[in-house]
Amino acid sequence: MKLEVYFDCSSPWTYLGFHNVMPIAERHGVEIDWIPVLVGGVFNAVNQSVYAHRANPVPAKARYMRADLEDWASLAGLDIRFPPTIFPVSSVRAMRACIVLKPKGLLVAFARQVFEAYWRDDRDISDPDVLRDCLVATGSDPDTVLPLTDSHPVKTALRKNTEALIARGGFGSPTFFLGNRMFFGNDRLSLVDVALSSAKTRPARLT
Repeated sequence: MKLEVYFDCSSPWTYLGFHNVMPIAERHGVEIDWIPVLVGGVFNAVNQSVYAHRANPVPAKARYMRADLEDWASLAGLDIRFPPTIFPVSSVRAMRACIVLKPKGLLVAFARQVFEAYWRDDRDISDPDVLRDCLVATGSDPDTVLPLTDSHPVKTALRKNTEALIARGGFGSPTFFLGNRMFFGNDRLSLVDVALSSAKTRPARLT
């Protein structure tokens, strides 16, 4: 059994989901397939209402969302600060770097650095110098990785991942799949936990 996680580092809820899904998967002995996407591409294709909400937020709802985010972060033991200067941010180069680092087994370490740089330290993850620091912190060579983020195969891989999420009915980040069952958002991880428990106890079919 495999848990597929479609994610983009530009989302605070994805940072929470990234952090919270790993102990669930470990507890159930399930492999996570991390699938980088560009959530802006998803919004452009199937969820443009996000932009309308950003342009004309409901003040009471916006205040509640910030408090809600702080509560979830506190529960996860994470320090999350909504970026006061740079939001939204272009995460395209960071997500392409995740594509490059995935075969090397360094995706998780790098993504964690990117999440912390943006959602904890208010650093601009569209800035190559910030990504260089994140790469160095994971033991990667920025002079090798960053040029690859402009390569056609890496660009194509990120685009195909994004298109695959849309084709499967996804509309944002993070999105989790167990087989064909989709779960959206950090707050649905309790349902992922239950689904994994059910999958383990379900009797095998007779052939």
